[in-house]
Amino acid sequence: MTTNRRSTFAAASIAAFAIFASAQSSAAAGCGHASWYALGSKTASGERMNASLLTAAHRTLPFGTKVMVTNKRNGKSVVVRINDRGPFIRGRVIDVSKAAAKNIGMVQSGTAQVCYQIVDGGNGKIAGKGLKNIDG
Repeated sequence: MTTNRRSTFAAASIAAFAIFASAQSSAAAGCGHASWYALGSKTASGERMNASLLTAAHRTLPFGTKVMVTNKRNGKSVVVRINDRGPFIRGRVIDVSKAAAKNIGMVQSGTAQVCYQIVDGGNGKIAGKGLKNIDG
């Protein structure tokens, strides 16, 4: 009887983890308005802001997370590393460095509609359903 309960508990735990992991990866992706910034101050992670690096600010993603940001207007993408908190302007989902903004063609406009998705641990795959190569 104890073995049966353990098996049931293990199956329920695995199912709950699978649902949680799936919800977490889809919650980490999104679309919305982005802007770029190039301050010289320290970031929330303690690093000095360097506008020539491919970095970004996000409200909740852990520091060090790699995120692919795609400009919806022109389809250009860049992979950035989260090292700051923000954006603090209502309606914006991510702030990217000037270098990242240049890569996706949004320096002139200052803002753009983008979609972003977590890049899975440096293996060239995008987290979520239907993993695909970043290179195309």
